[in-house]
This record gives sequence, C-alpha cells and structure tokens, in this order.
Amino acid sequence: MILDGVTVLAAAILATLYHLRVGPPGAEREFLQGTLLDGRSMAMLLALLCGLIGAIILTSHRLHLYYPARLHGYLQEQRLTAQACLVAGLLLIGTIYLIRASYIPRSIVLITLGLVGVSLGLRRLVYRAVLYRNFERGIGTRSVLIVGTGPEAQALRRQVDRDPHLGYTFKGFFELPGGCSQFPADSDDAVGNLDTLFQNARRQFVDEIFFTAPCERGVVQEAQEKARARGINLRLVPDTYDGLAWSSPIEYIGPFPTIPLYFRKVPEVALVLKRTLDIVFSILVIIGLAPLVLAIAIAIKLDSRGPVFYSSDRIGKKGRVFRCTKFRTMVCGAEERRAAILPMNERDGVLFKISHDPRTTRVGRFLRKYSLDELPQFFSVLRGEMSIVGPRPPIASEVREYKLGHLRRLEAIPGITGLWQVQARRDPSFDSYISLDVSYIENWSIWLDVKIILRTVGVVLAGTGS
Repeated sequence: MILDGVTVLAAAILATLYHLRVGPPGAEREFLQGTLLDGRSMAMLLALLCGLIGAIILTSHRLHLYYPARLHGYLQEQRLTAQACLVAGLLLIGTIYLIRASYIPRSIVLITLGLVGVSLGLRRLVYRAVLYRNFERGIGTRSVLIVGTGPEAQALRRQVDRDPHLGYTFKGFFELPGGCSQFPADSDDAVGNLDTLFQNARRQFVDEIFFTAPCERGVVQEAQEKARARGINLRLVPDTYDGLAWSSPIEYIGPFPTIPLYFRKVPEVALVLKRTLDIVFSILVIIGLAPLVLAIAIAIKLDSRGPVFYSSDRIGKKGRVFRCTKFRTMVCGAEERRAAILPMNERDGVLFKISHDPRTTRVGRFLRKYSLDELPQFFSVLRGEMSIVGPRPPIASEVREYKLGHLRRLEAIPGITGLWQVQARRDPSFDSYISLDVSYIENWSIWLDVKIILRTVGVVLAGTGS
C-alpha cells in the first residue's frame, strides 16, 4: 500500500513537471498562479491527489491485489491493476467535473493516470521478480504439511515442488484415520498421523496445513480450533467436507482450488512500523556511534591478541540459521576452554552464563557491563536477520535441548534486547527466560517495543549488563 501511494505521488509530480516544460506559453505562470499562489486551489489539488491515492489503495484492496502473490498469476495481477487504475481514474475525473476545477490542466490529469497505470504494473512486476528470487533462495517461503496420502495429495506435493514461485516448502504427509497409506513404511514423506499433526507442525515451524482427503466433520472442526490456537493457516480441498466451508472463497494454489478454512490475520501496519523503527533506529545508532565503534575496535586490538569481531551461527525465526557478529570480549580459544569451566555455570536448564568468566578480557568486561559488545548486531537488524526488540537468538546446541513448548520463542525475529533483558536479566531460571519470551510474542505491540527500548537505555546507562 505504501509503495502504491509513493508511486501515484511520483506519477503526479512527473506529470506536472512535464506539463510545465512542454505546455503552451504562459502555462507555467497560469498554473502556478492558479494553484500555488491560490491557497484554496492548492488545497483542492492536494485533496484530489490524496483522493486518487486512497481510491487506488481501496480498489486494489477490494480486488485482492495485496494478497500473497502465490494466490494469483502475473497476467491476472496486471489485469486487476489496470482495473483498479481505471476505477480510480474515473472517480478522479468525475470529481473534477463535479467541483468544476477548471484550473487543473487536463493534460496533467491524463498523463498522471497513464503514468500511474504503467508504473503500478511495472512496480508489481519488479516486486514479484524480487519475491520469486527470494523464494528460490529460501527466503520468505512457507512450510506446509499435507493431510492425506491419496492421488490429490501427491499431485499437490508435485505442484509445490515443481513450482518454486508458489513459495511453499513441503514438510511431509499425514495419514488420516482408517486411510490406506500410499507410501512404504520406511518412506520419509509420510511423517505421521492426525494425532501427531500439530506437534510436528510446531517442530517444523509449519505455516499452512492442507487437507486433501475427506474425513469426519468433527475431525476437521477440531483441527480448525487447534490451528486457530496455534496461528497456523488451514486449507482444504472443496466439495469434500459436507458444506463446512460453503461461505468461504476459493483460492488457487497453482491449478489446485483450495478453501481457506482458517487464515491467521497478520498485523501488517504494526509490522511495517516495527520494521521502520528497526531501520531508522539502527541507522541512527550506526552513524551516531561510529566514533565509539572505532575506539572500541582499537581498544580490543591493543588489549589482547585476536580479531576485533566474534561471529557465530545463531538460530533465528522458525529455525533459520544466520551469522551473528559481536565485538570480541574473550581471549582467543575461549570455546576450547568451555568444557573446563562448565561447572561454574550460574544458570539452569540449557543456559550458560558466568558473571566473572575467566576467559573475558579487560576490555571485554567493560564492553559487557555496558552492553557495548552488541553494537555490531545493528547491521544484522538492517539486513532483517534480527530486530531491535525480540527474543535473544540462541545457539544450535541450546535449541537441540528445547522441548516442544520451548520452540514457541522461535516464532519471532530475534532481537538485540527484549523483555527478559530488561525485566529478569540476572534471573538464572530457564523457565523464566522462556516464559518472558513467549509472553512478549503473545502480547506484542509496537508500543511494547518502544517501552522495552526505553527501559533498555536505562539498563545500559546503569551498567547492569553481565
């Protein structure tokens, strides 16, 4: 929606500049005097522009152009884009006629509408190309499980594997009660039955479940309730469930018609604000603290032998692995000495932390006290691998010891700071660690992020870091 608004605004500015440059003699002076120098005319011009942007966005929303690209093809998207531009253009022209805004040159209106139609089509084409490229790299894909092992299920699986532009990653088949399996006993494709469906969905961070074979109405209703509780999208093949989803629209996954029985609502506006906050805050920190970062790097090199930065693989959202970088605060070879100091661990469960770690350097103790070793992670925030606020990213050895319920904390993008850091940083309890992260995920809002950031500033200035 934001990109569409910016596109319409740019088209209007270009159309105006073109008219002023190639228009008849005196057109520039007449236009400027009739709009910029006339406050009422200028206000009306801006109102019409805002109205055009609003009409484009509302019409596009009604035509489902902001739905996932996997639900409609390129040609259909271009046709719907042209339809939205036509509807919005007719509304604009009709409004200009009714208010008798004769001071607005017709050429500007027509050129604006033409540019809007072309640029919106190109914008969506580029956006789709970037989306497809990310899908091929495994970015932004959605993990799916298929309930049923019949021909329909296998055909759907082949379609998912054959068309990477759908953005789906197949995770396995689940057998229905009383159904005949189409797979040998040692097949990796059939990973369970209906009783273990949602346990496996949690372990594999599944986003959508497809029901491809009929079963009892009560079974599907129970699955719907569990999907809603866990925030997992649930789809089923039409004409097989005794009117269970008669009022639901049909959405196509490639050539396959499906009915979205439950579809989790995503707070798009709040997520856009969160991402904007991440980018703006990270840029300000990186630019504003650049001299401090340079001073820290010099101090680390002078204090001890070894590199300035320390990098390690961390587990991010839905189990994705990314490279996390911090300022080095320990001596070289610290990992090899971990086993020797393991009895000194002050945390329980899978956590490992020592207040006075003998491996920490002099500069490292200062950096940890004021959390300055975390500064390089703002580059991870810019790349989208981390957020300013979120659960801390664990290492793989910790995640391997997680129980099923602990995986809930991996359903959000990891953060530099979080609820646990500002509320129970010195609490050794692993249960408290998990509980606060899960509480943050379930009660997340942009205002909660702002509060945690403000509290983090106080914690850092107080030097209560470990």
